[in-house]
Amino acid sequence: MKRDAVAGGPVVVPGVVSLAASSRRTLKHGDSFAMFDELGDIHEVEHSPAGLFHHDTRFLSRLQFTLEGHRPMVLSSTVQPDNVMLDVDLTNPDFFDERGHLVLAKDTFHIARAKFLWNACCYELFTITSYSESRQKLHLALDFGADFADLFEIRGYRRSRRGAVRAELLGPAEIGFHYQAVDGLPRATRLSFGPQPARLRQTRAEFELDLAARERRPIALTVQCVEGNLVASAERRFFVVRRMARRALIAAREAAPVIETSNTVFNNVLERSSADLAMLMTETPHGAYPYAGVPWFSTPFGRDGLLTAIEMLWLEPQLARGVLRFLAAHQGTREDPAADMEPGKILHEVRECELARLGEVPFGRYYGSVDSTPLFIALAGMYWQRTRDAETLKAIWPNVKAALDWIERSGDRDGDGFVEYDRKRSSGLRNQGWKDSDDAVFHVDGALAEPPIALCEVQGYVYLAYRLAAQLAADMDDYPLSAGLTLKAQKLRRQFEETYWDEELGTYALALDGAKRACSVRSSNAGQVLFTGIASGERAARVAQGLFEPDFFSGWGIRTLSRRERRFNPASYHNGSVWPHDNALIALGLARYGHCTEALALTTALFDAAAHMHLRRLPELFCGFERKRGKAPTLYPVACAPQAWAAVAPFALIQACLGLEVDCGARKLRLRRPRLPHFIDWMSVKRLQIGEARVDLMLRRHDSSVAVNLLAREGTAEVEVML
Repeated sequence: MKRDAVAGGPVVVPGVVSLAASSRRTLKHGDSFAMFDELGDIHEVEHSPAGLFHHDTRFLSRLQFTLEGHRPMVLSSTVQPDNVMLDVDLTNPDFFDERGHLVLAKDTFHIARAKFLWNACCYELFTITSYSESRQKLHLALDFGADFADLFEIRGYRRSRRGAVRAELLGPAEIGFHYQAVDGLPRATRLSFGPQPARLRQTRAEFELDLAARERRPIALTVQCVEGNLVASAERRFFVVRRMARRALIAAREAAPVIETSNTVFNNVLERSSADLAMLMTETPHGAYPYAGVPWFSTPFGRDGLLTAIEMLWLEPQLARGVLRFLAAHQGTREDPAADMEPGKILHEVRECELARLGEVPFGRYYGSVDSTPLFIALAGMYWQRTRDAETLKAIWPNVKAALDWIERSGDRDGDGFVEYDRKRSSGLRNQGWKDSDDAVFHVDGALAEPPIALCEVQGYVYLAYRLAAQLAADMDDYPLSAGLTLKAQKLRRQFEETYWDEELGTYALALDGAKRACSVRSSNAGQVLFTGIASGERAARVAQGLFEPDFFSGWGIRTLSRRERRFNPASYHNGSVWPHDNALIALGLARYGHCTEALALTTALFDAAAHMHLRRLPELFCGFERKRGKAPTLYPVACAPQAWAAVAPFALIQACLGLEVDCGARKLRLRRPRLPHFIDWMSVKRLQIGEARVDLMLRRHDSSVAVNLLAREGTAEVEVML
């Protein structure tokens, strides 16, 4: 369970309401997201993130549609494949009078309900069609409310004070809810109806329809989230704004590479992943940034953005540009213990909600992440190799050097050569690696590790950062820095092997605690060590072998923790569950060391899991129960879906299977020992960019080998296949 420790006590992603079982329908645009039930309604349930949110504040907490005082029946309810629109088909149930006589037969009226988000507004259209043989009257109602709850409140935080909410009738077809904000930032919700309701009260709109046979009548609702000096949207016409939304999506995706395979289900997984990533991409003053996930993390997270960009770098490198520029602009510049900020340190998360603005939670600009800084450096080096984007790299080069300084000064607190973490205040996160639950780092007897803690994969990230920064420094004509970083990488690798390898476990220890005692625990963190390249070939092979033993490999993927460990629980957040992004990074590591068969097995497992998921969408995580015949993966109750680094995991898995590398400097696309899983006969990759050039590829599986054909090429680029 995710815990964010704050001054008022731990904030817990609540285990009271299961999002997995709630049939939620999720929409997002920009800094707004919404969660509805299958009818398109919003119900007020304690600890449930249902509603319309903007900047982590709930601007609409209740919306319930009724026919003749009853909830309609659902015929269908689907978020469209591009994630823009929620379409719901409803009909009336049988209505009886008080004597039990049927007064209206079911299916007499059909209601098509469509809604989408755009620029801090929710646009909704009801289209009511009568299939009665005669004229019929119909009473419709919408009940609504706005509580302006902070997302941290919903997650369990008990705030010390909050403002009052006032409802106001703004006209015959418009209602406003005004929040008297404690932080001084005005917030309001405006609901506008078209046509004018027959009756409009502060929390209810009623419509009286008189419909002829086969007559169709529309009712439109626009809900606007108004914050500060933000001007309410002037355009309220549903179809006009929908056209704008679709055009923007098409423009963003029309130049993107396209992957198609012989497997229709796998194509559906890729299409949903692409649509999820597009939905989570949010424009910032520094470029587009992938927000981490809905509902709990619909905001910039440093680690999530960096790993999302790394997983997607081979296919869409422009994603990394926005991530690097945003994080460079928000890099730590001073000591701020309350925010765990230090000079050169890279951001953990940003929040714009009232509790963050008031400082009641420390996450307004929070830096409690030990791995974001080396990952920032690594991504900068990888992006340079992938694109040769000199403008971006020159702009962020001072930030890269400041991040390197942070590793040397603040990251390695005791000068032992390893980067460790410890929060500065009790309000910060106890654990600051990617497994940031309170109970995620422990010893073999189950005792929690005491800080400062040096995680094994973090040392790998630092090693990768040193190596890539050394290459980058050489290209920037800073040869002394390049040579120094190369030596540091070599020294760290030797020291890491001597300190972290546990011969009895046959893998790397999870971490070192504050007393430099090894946490001799079998964890997936060791699998991520392979991704960084710090492991020796022989030990990498032993790690790979261990990860596919039954105690680790569930059949749906590699668990975060071996079931032999004291704290193993397949339904825990970090101690036995399966995380798609974790598995994708492990797959890339397996490919790095030539373990192609294992990378294929992991790809197959994750694909099988995705095929069972709602909308073929890989969630943030799912439970680590053993795979059984005829049973789907067990969902984790409060997992984010969509989640950025889970959405791009299928593309990283493809890269691992193909052994794909792009060397923009050499204008080469390399495929090292390319393989395709057994469920794919052929795969085409079109519009893959290599510098200014583009190539189209066709790959066909032949038993244990792959034939690669160059279908088209624009510009100068070579394709090199290494068997």
